[in-house]
Amino acid sequence: MALHGPQKTVVQLVAVVATMGALAWASVPFYDWFCRVTGFGGTTQVDTAGSDQILDQTIKIRFDGSLSRDMPWTFKPMVREMELKIGETGLAFYEAYNPTDHPIAGQASYNVYPYEAGGFFNKIECFCFTEQVLQPGERVQMPVTFFVDPEIATDLDAKYVHTITLSYTFYEIDLPGGQAALDTGSQTTTN
Repeated sequence: MALHGPQKTVVQLVAVVATMGALAWASVPFYDWFCRVTGFGGTTQVDTAGSDQILDQTIKIRFDGSLSRDMPWTFKPMVREMELKIGETGLAFYEAYNPTDHPIAGQASYNVYPYEAGGFFNKIECFCFTEQVLQPGERVQMPVTFFVDPEIATDLDAKYVHTITLSYTFYEIDLPGGQAALDTGSQTTTN
């Protein structure tokens, strides 16, 4: 049975809408994968160990910390800048403080600037890999271990990068299940 006129148009429209929906659904994971692989948009790389090659050439790393609008913590880098040899493993600390009277969970988003350096900035360990929960009045120092891949020195665009800025923004998230139960259990209500 062949479709004619309005029936054919409806089937075509449904097919177009279904295709657009499938592409929209797949675009977020594809874009995330693309950024992680290429360093696009300042997305850093993750590695399990430092570089096996260290160049004589140095690079400056600047550290930046900020908070989303409603995040009540304070958050800042312990050192604003360091200079390392390309390939050398660096260790930096950020400090977070919860000045409130209740636990708060946070997660850090991050990127590097300039964006062309993202594919060469490798994190080995980072507080940003997991959620963080700070108790009332708790102050912590959170480490990030990293290196700049020596391949940056020969990349057509990135070889001109002499300073990389590593930026983190903390935003509030829901407390983990066990923490949320403890928090609600510690509050009392009055009638």
